[in-house]
Amino acid sequence: MPPSLQLRQYQKQAVNSWFANKGRGTLKMATGSGKTITALALVTELYQKIGLQALLVVCPFRHLVMQWARECDKFGLQPILAFENVHSWQRQLSSQLYSVRAGSQPFLTVITTNATLIKDGLQSQLKYFPDKTLIVGDEAHNLGAPRLEESLPRKIGLRLALSATPERYFDERGTEVLFDYFGPVLQPELTLGDAIRLGALVRYVYYPILVPLTESESLVYGRLTTRIGWALKKNEKADFEECLKALLIKRARLIGAAANKLNALQQLMVSRLKTGHTLFYCGDGSVEGAVSKESSRQLAETARILGAELGYRVNTYTAETPLTEREVLRRQFESGELQGLVAIRCLDEGVDIPAIQTAVILASSSNPRQFIQRRGRILRPHPSKQRATLFDMIVMPPDLGRDTLDVERSLMRKELRRFLEFADLAENAGEARLKLLELQTRYGLLDI
Repeated sequence: MPPSLQLRQYQKQAVNSWFANKGRGTLKMATGSGKTITALALVTELYQKIGLQALLVVCPFRHLVMQWARECDKFGLQPILAFENVHSWQRQLSSQLYSVRAGSQPFLTVITTNATLIKDGLQSQLKYFPDKTLIVGDEAHNLGAPRLEESLPRKIGLRLALSATPERYFDERGTEVLFDYFGPVLQPELTLGDAIRLGALVRYVYYPILVPLTESESLVYGRLTTRIGWALKKNEKADFEECLKALLIKRARLIGAAANKLNALQQLMVSRLKTGHTLFYCGDGSVEGAVSKESSRQLAETARILGAELGYRVNTYTAETPLTEREVLRRQFESGELQGLVAIRCLDEGVDIPAIQTAVILASSSNPRQFIQRRGRILRPHPSKQRATLFDMIVMPPDLGRDTLDVERSLMRKELRRFLEFADLAENAGEARLKLLELQTRYGLLDI
């Protein structure tokens, strides 16, 4: 353990819970509450107690591999970064596995990506990992996807999953196999409110911005909602689930890319041109994997409005941005050389840029994971940050009449509950709640 590091009480309790559950379990802890440090403290204790020989960390993105490498370095570990070109790490891994098994090397650390885990280069080596190996699944909800779940090594018995949101959206089976492999959610579960009260995350102010759909968007929205209503009435298990999921994704994309959000962005930023450390979230976040055309278009338009029209110093930060360039952008953002970053997808999970003071969320996904990840991302503490500011663009659905009101109400209830919970934790809770009252009134959801 680094001498300067003091674990918080909930982190110590989480480590104890994992040991009490015989070396398996899932830590469900809020974004920014120190899951990586908790995991490495657990590794340290395992090394001291049973002579742990190897650590295998699996991350969804390359930038998280680099983040884990920086944290591992503080604990005196020298990890093999097993991703991208297999020739750059496979020989080193084979050699170190042999040395650990022969007793000439005390410990092996490997950090890899989900994409590398499923490939032969790493799969062929997994059987040679020693008996005393711990696998850590970071942002583990991703590992419930079929191909990834099949690739998880059954031979490794010590298992730890990390996620603020381990339950997979619209995928009960994926959630079940994830918990079957890693083990159940352990105590303590740490919510966003808990993390703020404990000082692990900063306080914040919250400004919902209600955005209407255009006339043409409203027509498409109405048609999709009607079809969602029909799908809900049919309720024929397998077909119903696939059909409903496809319709909800289409509707989420429409909401995510609503044209009036760009007008609202321009109006908001005209009075904020001297501000800095601002993150702009784009993309509907409704689909795992590829970014939709609508999301890419919104990213480009947001960057154009901010840069070309308003003269706000921004750059884009996406999954396609090379790792070396991401580090440069991160430094420019921290120093203030860049006033803002326009991001899509890759900033949802795990990436650590605590200098973010303000976020403008253009895309509000109905996926609870994106909701929690995105809003938690800006609350990480930083020496120059007293509190965070969050502008949240929420689409006002059109009035579709009585036929679809019940469908809309049930769909809106879940989303509105999350917005209201976030509003209630804000320092300006009364003001934020008042703004959301219009939505509550329209749908008769004043009971939330």
